[in-house]
Amino acid sequence: MKLLFIRHGDPDYPLDGLTPVGRREADMLAERIAPMEVTEYFVSPLGRAKATAAPTLAKAGRSAVEYDWLREFAIPVARPDLNRPSFVPWDWLPQDWTRDPRFFDPVRWRENEIFLAAGVGEAYDRVTDAFDALLAEHGYVREGLYYRAERPNAETLVFFCHFGLSCVLLSHLMHLSPMVLWHGTCMAPSSVTTVYTEERRPGIAFFRAAAIGDTSHLYAKGAEPSFAARFCEVYGNGDRID
Repeated sequence: MKLLFIRHGDPDYPLDGLTPVGRREADMLAERIAPMEVTEYFVSPLGRAKATAAPTLAKAGRSAVEYDWLREFAIPVARPDLNRPSFVPWDWLPQDWTRDPRFFDPVRWRENEIFLAAGVGEAYDRVTDAFDALLAEHGYVREGLYYRAERPNAETLVFFCHFGLSCVLLSHLMHLSPMVLWHGTCMAPSSVTTVYTEERRPGIAFFRAAAIGDTSHLYAKGAEPSFAARFCEVYGNGDRID
């Protein structure tokens, strides 16, 4: 089985849609994804994800199943350096989140007091339980920290969703802290993250990431990835710092 997690194109967050650049990214993405032999498409209910999926679905003559659990993982938390809630549980400053060693642990990350107060762990479980139910429908059933391949297959499932949500799903598949993925990986707008099953013994599968945040469809057209995925590389260079 192959899973593709696609982040929406360059976002217009106030309108929950795409910028003109984002719409062009979605068109370039469609040229890459539409020719694939895709078993099923899934999409977040948010407008920016739907707008990103639209050109691919139109070009492929397909439709997508909408799941509410694919929306961005926007759980408000009291970020330590802010006097107001942050709308997402990531984007903490490095000097704050790295201070708590539990954030590096695949189980204990949810014990952080701020996360406990906001119910981040419970929200994570709701998403991953729904994800596992979907994988079970397609032949892969969660068994501890791996998957039981009850119906081994080479299906391709495509998810049009969001960065934070994709990190939640990756962390669950690979038994990693989502906090490490939220802060240690980058998925540019319209990027494709590809995960395959690896079955080294009959009936036992583990998921392995072949590419995270791949934007080769943009470079193939001479386009640079949008900056909406990251903060400044060097402090004071004029780009985003927070």
